Amino acid sequence: MTRTRRRLAGALAVCLFLTTTAGASDREALDALVAAYPQFLARHDGDTVYWRDGTAMPARDGKPAKSFAEALRGASILDQFRIPYRKGAARTPSRDEDPGRFRNTAFFGKMYGDCTRGEVARNLVEIVWLPRSWGRTVKVTAVNGVARKLVAISAEIEKLPPAIRKAAYPIAGVYSCRPVADTGQMSMHAYAAAIDLNLAVSDYWFWQKPRTDPIRYRNRMPQPIVDIFERHGFIWGGRWYHYDTMHFEYRPELLGMRGE
Repeated sequence: MTRTRRRLAGALAVCLFLTTTAGASDREALDALVAAYPQFLARHDGDTVYWRDGTAMPARDGKPAKSFAEALRGASILDQFRIPYRKGAARTPSRDEDPGRFRNTAFFGKMYGDCTRGEVARNLVEIVWLPRSWGRTVKVTAVNGVARKLVAISAEIEKLPPAIRKAAYPIAGVYSCRPVADTGQMSMHAYAAAIDLNLAVSDYWFWQKPRTDPIRYRNRMPQPIVDIFERHGFIWGGRWYHYDTMHFEYRPELLGMRGE
């Protein structure tokens, strides 16, 4: 099969996946969303998500036949759930299997604020990451208890053997008001709800040289660190076809977790 045919086959598979995942699963997805963010979300009716301040947001945008690239750059609330997030031992993801990379900017902007207007900065708090091993202060959002969860994650990582623990520091960043390099959409770092760990043991598809099709998966992040983050509601970029193994972001709805 030629490279062009492989690309077309991959695009068609994703497109069919995005257009056939509907019905009861949509309601289950919105149930998970409301349960994950109870401080902000009151309910949904299957088509609309209702915020506690009275705001209503459509769960769909009327564009069911999106390609993978279109969903990356313009996801609806329900598009965020189209690719299931699977925990367990690390494995090589299927083509364009990027659970969590579809993000609705309006949804997260309303929850965490617009960093370009200084709204995210108002909710930043300082935490000490790995106080015994690294001991540096970083700023993260207090929204949704993210700061408290990272403190708890830090404490659990400190208990790991040194050979494993060293993958968690020095960290490469938390808050950064910027878009994602390949999509132009705001990163979860722009909401201070993501953290990048040690660059020395990290792999990122965008750095891969030469670029290949399909992408060659690489991962050196220890599984115990991944497991700890996931227990606290963070998803891992190492589960993406477009992998980013240093990256963890707070997305409890994709893990079926109830928020505070």
